Amino acid sequence: MSYSIAIDGPAGAGKSTIAKKIAKKLNFIYVDTGAMYRAMALFMIQKQVDREAEELIGTICKEADITIVYENGEQQVILNGSNVTKLLRTEEAGKMASFVAKNKNVRKKLVDLQQKMAKTTDVIMDGRDIGTCVLPEADVKIYLTASSKERALRRYKELVEKGVTCDLDEIEKDIIARDEQDMNREVSPLKKAEDAILVDSSNMTIDEVVERIIDIFRKKMK
Repeated sequence: MSYSIAIDGPAGAGKSTIAKKIAKKLNFIYVDTGAMYRAMALFMIQKQVDREAEELIGTICKEADITIVYENGEQQVILNGSNVTKLLRTEEAGKMASFVAKNKNVRKKLVDLQQKMAKTTDVIMDGRDIGTCVLPEADVKIYLTASSKERALRRYKELVEKGVTCDLDEIEKDIIARDEQDMNREVSPLKKAEDAILVDSSNMTIDEVVERIIDIFRKKMK
């Protein structure tokens, strides 16, 4: 029998960081759904497809083969045979991913891959619609959030550490706009599943959030 944990929430809530730590502690496979969408976005950028060209995106996505492998305990994302892991965190890929993720054909292709993984192994996945669409039968569903100001501050610190010049107010505006877009898209909008447990990480450390979710999982499994 395999177990699954679904973590949903808005951009910058710390979903990926927390899901990866939980995966290591519970010995689960971390399936980075966001990275899969970013890889698809990267594919569209490489093909010079306009982000508004919905029909073309829906057709051409069938040419993208995206897989996740682990090398030395680190996740690597493979797009059509090439390791694209280091190219996924650019702002361009992030913005394109929001458009790509709205496409029904793209979602169907990637959701099929994700559901197959969950049937055969213990997985933890994070994204916008894991508990509502991808893993509606997940053993534990978490809706992880934080204030837009706190999420902007985290992103700001991350960029400054990388030597990127940025504006905190602009980052917060982008985050609010992204929330609006994700919550109001036609296909699989961001929303809290009815049976998901809300965890607000605004005033919590990463480790506190990790322990809180593991505690929820263990109590549920009892």
